[in-house]
Amino acid sequence: MKITLLPSALAEPGAALHQYATSFLVNDRVAFDAGSLGFHGAPRDQAAVQHLFLSHSHIDHLASLPLFLENIIGLTESPVTVYASEAVQECLRFDVFNGRLWPNFLDLTSAGVPFLKLETLRNGQVVVAGGMRVTPIAVDHVVPTLGFLIEDATSGIVISSDTAPTEAIWAAANRMANLQAVFLEATFPDELADLARLTKHLTPAQFVAEARKLQRPTRFFAVHLRARLRDQVARELLAHGLPNLEIAQFGTTYEF
Repeated sequence: MKITLLPSALAEPGAALHQYATSFLVNDRVAFDAGSLGFHGAPRDQAAVQHLFLSHSHIDHLASLPLFLENIIGLTESPVTVYASEAVQECLRFDVFNGRLWPNFLDLTSAGVPFLKLETLRNGQVVVAGGMRVTPIAVDHVVPTLGFLIEDATSGIVISSDTAPTEAIWAAANRMANLQAVFLEATFPDELADLARLTKHLTPAQFVAEARKLQRPTRFFAVHLRARLRDQVARELLAHGLPNLEIAQFGTTYEF
């Protein structure tokens, strides 16, 4: 299995260090969140994505979804399948594809072919997509949000990009037979723990506490570092001395 955290900044000196929006690409064909997916490569690169899982309704995870769908029109034999909870589907219909912000791609077709196929995600219900098993697990954020357990025949990874301290996803991860890596958010520095609590994000100290809920050593990749605070959050994460911790690099393909 290979996974890439897609860049979300213009290619200017130092910009590649900063994360403004969130999209992960797994095996080139399955994406998780659409914050920057619509800016990825050329349209044909985006058209390779056959399945897209949405974790929640915040704009940094949805921002480029309309552009992504526009970019791949006519380039695929069948519509991309978009998986989302009922709460996210409601947001898409009333807040995104409402005819004001963007045309109603949920119902439009091109040459009789729908622009997308929408499937409902339910907590704990496995989805088979792109040769992988994807299990959505509810996490603790200010809007209904899902983390994901992703497994193929030989490896497994966990993505939980927006969450406060939580339990269910770690219990599920501890049952994974071949867990290789966890991509977990660390948004605010420790001194902003009150803000993290209000917005239901993690600080470096909380990140480490969450990591210790796993019962065996696993590689951890920190993501979702707030751009204006990135250097401080990264320093604090590394200072905690968690083994096997890396700050995820944009555009780097990690293989497990």
